[in-house]
Amino acid sequence: MAKGLMLDRVSIARNGTTLLSVDATVAAGEVLTLMGPSGSGKSTLLDLVMGDMAPAFRATGRVLLDGRDLAGLPPEARRIGILYQDPLLFPHLDVGANLAFGLRGGTRAARQAEVAGALAEIGLEGYAGRDPATLSGGQAARVALMRVLLAKPRALLLDEPFSKLDAERRTQMRDLVFSRAKRARVPVLLVTHDAADAEAAGGEVVRL
Repeated sequence: MAKGLMLDRVSIARNGTTLLSVDATVAAGEVLTLMGPSGSGKSTLLDLVMGDMAPAFRATGRVLLDGRDLAGLPPEARRIGILYQDPLLFPHLDVGANLAFGLRGGTRAARQAEVAGALAEIGLEGYAGRDPATLSGGQAARVALMRVLLAKPRALLLDEPFSKLDAERRTQMRDLVFSRAKRARVPVLLVTHDAADAEAAGGEVVRL
């Protein structure tokens, strides 16, 4: 079975007008970057891959993940992680509970140890009990990233996740995301307006 994400002659239209057409494969651990003006359908393509594209849009072609056609598969069964511009942490859960949200199985002690290790990796040791509202933008972005990665997604979608970070934090987050994805052999689909994001990601760039 082929590992990776395949966009097999995918086309998205609205009101009879084609917004984009993509035919590409993202190998395990690699990044495909989508660039183009606002309204060109980049985020809608991510919605299609996730399985929650708005009814106003129409899509043709196939989306395959690890050789399996995702058509008809509900979003929760696809095990695809996504990061947006905003961290979207759960406000009613502390930082540790946010990170543990996607963990499956294992003992409570094992899950706590995994959360502690994740916090150490992003430089937030001792933050497990913190209210997400007390975090800086950069801290919240790092927690959101680790929450997605701890769920062990089969593919990772990035919708401008670095755009609101300062230059130093943006560089750190890029390095963390792309190195982690490569180690986990997770295909990544990146939507961005920033050429520096594409350069850091490496891999193919599709301009829409």
